[in-house]
Amino acid sequence: MSASFAFPPSFRRSVITIVVTAAVFAFAPLVAGSFALHVLTISFYFVILAASWNLLAGYTGQFSLAHHAFAAIGAYTSGLLGYHYGVPAWIGIPSGVVMAALFGVILGRLVLRMRAIYLAIATWAFAETVHIYLTADYQFTRGELGLSVKPLYGSVDPLPYYFTFLALTVLVLIGLRALIDSPIGYFMRAIKDDELRAKSLGIDTTRVKIAVFSISSAIAGLAGAFYGHFIVLLSPQMIDFSEMAKIVIMVVIGGFGTFLGPVIGAAPVQMVMTYLQKYGEWNLAIFALIVIVLMRFSMEGLASLFTPLWRNLWARHDA
Repeated sequence: MSASFAFPPSFRRSVITIVVTAAVFAFAPLVAGSFALHVLTISFYFVILAASWNLLAGYTGQFSLAHHAFAAIGAYTSGLLGYHYGVPAWIGIPSGVVMAALFGVILGRLVLRMRAIYLAIATWAFAETVHIYLTADYQFTRGELGLSVKPLYGSVDPLPYYFTFLALTVLVLIGLRALIDSPIGYFMRAIKDDELRAKSLGIDTTRVKIAVFSISSAIAGLAGAFYGHFIVLLSPQMIDFSEMAKIVIMVVIGGFGTFLGPVIGAAPVQMVMTYLQKYGEWNLAIFALIVIVLMRFSMEGLASLFTPLWRNLWARHDA
């Protein structure tokens, strides 16, 4: 980034909105019970996953189906280090992030020259490979028996985890907004709009795509590592394809390719799915129908409803 670069006003506005919204959520424990806090904490986890996947798919046009796998890599790396070697969480979590980023770089170099459906299939195959390994190597990963992970705060009380994930979500969203508004963010959008033209303008498209893929993977690994120490029992179900489908649904309902979309789509979808669990897989079918309708009539999803309000609010403020 050049020394003369300055973030646009949209960055400052986004940061203010994120911080103010987080401040409102900070008062939730005053009115919410333990179960509600547990659901909200998991919702923050999915906000991070949805926002980081949207960075790759929505802004760069690289439709990966392995994002949940990187979250699992982060979670299992920290969990396995603690389970087998007694490594504390403050070392295990960064290790999970590094491992997820490393796999992201390796996979990115292998598949990001592919296009459209071939990229989706290749990343899906990677995720299924990780799923099979976690299930089969039960002596090391504990397979379907479940890997016991030490809680981050010595207990499973959701309150400290709620504030941890709230703070983590704020930091990740601000970081993603900074990246989107930086020169690399302009390169990302150029690649999505017309990769050949971006190459003709001198953009190293392969390097940009690998960088975004690794950053997105690292963020997923970060969320997964913290998540593992929250739920304290990891299983290969964490990498079921339904988890990836949930992330896609969250982004599409919120607004594919918009910064606001994953933020306003992830939490409501997770909350509704939690209360629809008694219907089994039918809850995914319901949301799938909603996605089909939104993809047909509005790619911006719920964000299209909030964007005019956002613009009017800041227009009055600036006036």
